Amino acid sequence: MSTDRHHLLKAWIAAILWLIVIAIESTTYLSAHNTSRFLYPLLHFLFGLSHSRFEHWHFYLRKGGHVFGYGLLSILLFRAWRETLPSIRNARWTFRWATIAVLGTALVASLDEWHQSYLPSRTGTLWDVLLDTCAGIGAQILVYLGYAWSQKFFGGS
Repeated sequence: MSTDRHHLLKAWIAAILWLIVIAIESTTYLSAHNTSRFLYPLLHFLFGLSHSRFEHWHFYLRKGGHVFGYGLLSILLFRAWRETLPSIRNARWTFRWATIAVLGTALVASLDEWHQSYLPSRTGTLWDVLLDTCAGIGAQILVYLGYAWSQKFFGGS
C-alpha cells in the first residue's frame, strides 16, 4: 500500500472508530440515569459531593462530554477529508476541509439526537445539536489557529 493510501486509511479508520463510540454513547446504557450510577459514588467519594450538588455537576459533565466528543469528531473528520481531498498547493488547512468537517459533525449530531428521541430513557434536543455543532466549529477554529501558529513560529513544519 502506498504511503498516501496508508494515511487515507488511517484517517478514516480513526473517524469511523470515533463514530462508533458516539453511537454507543447514544444508547440507553449511557443515559443520564445510568451514568449517574457510577459518577455519583465516584464524585461523592472523591469530593464529598452531596446528591443535590451532584445533579448540577452531572449536567455539566454530560454537556462537557458533548463538547469533547463532537469537537474530536470534527477534528477527525477534518483529517480524513484532508487526506481524501488534497489541496493543489499542499496546504495544511483549507476552509473546504473545515466546512465539510463541521457539516459532517452537524449531520452526526442531528442523527444522534433523532435516534435518542426514540429511546424512552433519552431525550433528543435541538439544543444538543446546536452545542455539538458549535463544538465542531470551535475545534476547527483551534485547528486553524494551531496551523497558523506553527506556520508563524516554525515555518509550516
